[in-house]
Amino acid sequence: MIRNSTPWDQSLFQPPLCEGWKQGPEGAAYHLGNCILLLGYMGGSGIFGSIYIFSLLAAGYFCYALWGWLEACGLDIFIWNMLLVMACLLQLAHLIYRLRKDTFLEEFDLLYKTLCQPLQVPFEVYKEIVKCCEEQVLSLSRDQNYAVEGKTPINRLSLLLSGRVRVSQDGQFLHYVFPYQFLDSPEWESLRPSEEGTFQVTLTAETDCSYISWPRRKLYLLLAKDRYIARLFSAFLGYDISEKLYALNDKLFAKFGLRFDIRLPSLYHVLGPASSEAEVEKLLEECEERTVPHHLMPTFVQTAASAPLPPAAHPKVSWPDSALLASGSLIRSYPCALFKGRAPLAPTQTPEL
Repeated sequence: MIRNSTPWDQSLFQPPLCEGWKQGPEGAAYHLGNCILLLGYMGGSGIFGSIYIFSLLAAGYFCYALWGWLEACGLDIFIWNMLLVMACLLQLAHLIYRLRKDTFLEEFDLLYKTLCQPLQVPFEVYKEIVKCCEEQVLSLSRDQNYAVEGKTPINRLSLLLSGRVRVSQDGQFLHYVFPYQFLDSPEWESLRPSEEGTFQVTLTAETDCSYISWPRRKLYLLLAKDRYIARLFSAFLGYDISEKLYALNDKLFAKFGLRFDIRLPSLYHVLGPASSEAEVEKLLEECEERTVPHHLMPTFVQTAASAPLPPAAHPKVSWPDSALLASGSLIRSYPCALFKGRAPLAPTQTPEL
């Protein structure tokens, strides 16, 4: 049986015994290589963790190669470790190339950390979103218009990165747009993909601003292709529009002491531009007669028996509370985006959010 055994069998079952152990320790290069390899295998995950691991592995194998060439005097030890060093260097070059390829401008990195990273959006998804806007940061100088009421077509969606933009209609101030808010989210939501329209408000930069912009058609194609990105934009736009509506609600509360329920489209019907001065005064009287606690918001609903208002031009208002009607123009712009195509709610219905 022993006579028919192969060299593999002899090495596995009958290994040669060491005749004598080496008395002195190995050289410093050998021990340094072991220490570097130990530190290298403690690296973490991700691209930076991989760069750390392969950097230390390359250094450790290079120490082994020096030990094999200078002390162990083994050509095979030197060749194998040099091959491992070359493999680690090639992997490092690939990782650095990927890192350089995935590097964005500082504005896009900050945008990811502000909006997407808290929601744990994968970086690959974020790359698709940035690619859709062609990785371009646009600018607005002070007092420059981003959109003009009734003239600028709705053909893009933009997000403000820095600065402050003033939103107005007919010369009446409505609200501000601050960094990391959409400039035209209500206009975007107010149109279907096949529809065209123009801005109902004027957006003017109060300071030097920077923003990114997605072309409308290109963004619609991306949303149709990727359902996750579509839901992500839906959440972003819904939150942005609600913030604008609450800003309007706080403005009305500060001026008149009334806090309206912004969820209902009947508020647009009552405070829209076609409402008369008498209707607004009647609305204010009804609100004052209510004995609802201050922390509860009065809800305005439109009954089925109410007739639609005639599309007459708004009369010029001379009384000081005309700002309420001007603020109603913002309600005309924004809730129509949220409730477009819906029937008026009955008194017993609740809105679907």
